[in-house]
Amino acid sequence: MNDALDPLAIARHPTQQRARERFDRILHEAEALLIERGLAGFSIPSLAERLGYTRGSVYAYFPTPYAILNELVLRYLAELEDRFFARAEQLRALSWSQGIEAVVDIAVSFHNGHPAACLLILGGAVTDEGFRAQEQTNRRLGQLGRQVWSPDIPLPTQPDVTTLVVDIGIACFRRSFFEHGKITPGYRDAAVAAMTGFLRPYVESAAPARGARRRSPKR
Repeated sequence: MNDALDPLAIARHPTQQRARERFDRILHEAEALLIERGLAGFSIPSLAERLGYTRGSVYAYFPTPYAILNELVLRYLAELEDRFFARAEQLRALSWSQGIEAVVDIAVSFHNGHPAACLLILGGAVTDEGFRAQEQTNRRLGQLGRQVWSPDIPLPTQPDVTTLVVDIGIACFRRSFFEHGKITPGYRDAAVAAMTGFLRPYVESAAPARGARRRSPKR
């Protein structure tokens, strides 16, 4: 894959306060437009008309509709990460299986509370930039899981099982979104079962090594 970012798919962040306020207002209204009309009804002319702006005033910050969508994706993924990292200490107090349930519940609450985020994250990446952003987030969330549980459970890094667990959960969420437009309780439970089932053999195979370390006499 070509790692060069398309400048037309990247927002131009303003520095002045008044411009930042306009930038944020454009994104706020873009989110509302996505919820109402979906991707098929989303365009910069429609957004400009809704805002009462000229098209040029939107293009000044967002050269293409993809720049708007990518910026929204980045913001959603950052908020989702923040929610997980804010609960890191609480997660450490749980067993690994309880932790998976807690992580899934955080993700379900976030996605069901952000319809536009569901559309852009679970509906499939719209651009290469959005795809990279999501894959990087999945990796960081996998690293969070490793930080939470690996001190007691030496999980392998090749394959990177903690990131794969995140990928499995996202796959369940995507299927639920495709079928129902949200994450249903049934698919929530399916995500927990799939993630737990995948990780359990690695946890159990690590148990003897963990026990041996704990029994080792101090020197």
